[in-house]
Amino acid sequence: MKKIIYCCVIGLLSFHVSAQVGIGTAKPKSTLDVNGKTTLRKELRVGGTSTLAGDAGLNGQVLVSQGEGKPPVWKSLNVSFMEEGQYKLINSYLSSDQVGISTLSNGVAGDNVYKNSVGDNITDISKGKWTKITGLANNFAIKNGKNRLTYQFQTGVEMKAPAATTSESVRFACGVFRNGTLVAVRPDRIASNNNSEKSGLQDYIFTLSYTELNVPVGTHTIEIACRKIDTSNAGSQFTIGRNVQDANGASNAFTLESTMKIDVIEFVTYKTN
Repeated sequence: MKKIIYCCVIGLLSFHVSAQVGIGTAKPKSTLDVNGKTTLRKELRVGGTSTLAGDAGLNGQVLVSQGEGKPPVWKSLNVSFMEEGQYKLINSYLSSDQVGISTLSNGVAGDNVYKNSVGDNITDISKGKWTKITGLANNFAIKNGKNRLTYQFQTGVEMKAPAATTSESVRFACGVFRNGTLVAVRPDRIASNNNSEKSGLQDYIFTLSYTELNVPVGTHTIEIACRKIDTSNAGSQFTIGRNVQDANGASNAFTLESTMKIDVIEFVTYKTN
């Protein structure tokens, strides 16, 4: 009778050593296969042996895989975690362009549209004759309807009056269009300073910064476009994002290039199961 019990115990122990255990599955694929939620009431230890308990890690460390066949290890990562209830930078998009706009130069009159409103369509010429800076177009995705989009556009603007000693001016505007609709605009004016030493040439840096709130979820296209409002002399050369035809080496497309940065900032939320 004793021998029979002894054999049964040995057989039971042998079964536990070689078997795979499945929780929530009848066909486990590893030593322990859990198909469902797992709750840990105390620390998680890794790297232990039959005689020593595994390492529980330190406060703030994360468990990092070392690949197949190797035990995971605890690592300290120098990154900030996203906390619920805060706005966090999700993505930044940067584009640049040195082609610019030269089609609004001498001989081209302004469109004489002095007012724009949010929602104007880029193709509606009654709202202005907009010309795109094609190299600045960008696509991005919004995943959380509670967000902030920050646009930062910068470009060089240059003009050259027909007569170096006569001050002339050009009034213009540049805007940010999302999916073909105006979301931000800034008008400005550039004037030559009747300085013969500069041969009627004048340039400066134009900037437009704006933050749009709660952009709808989905994929969006951002474009930058500018237009000529009016000019004191239609013979003045005028360019945006590049040098005028007769810059004579005083400037070039590199020094006057356009840049556009888009920051996508979303509200952090976590779904609960």
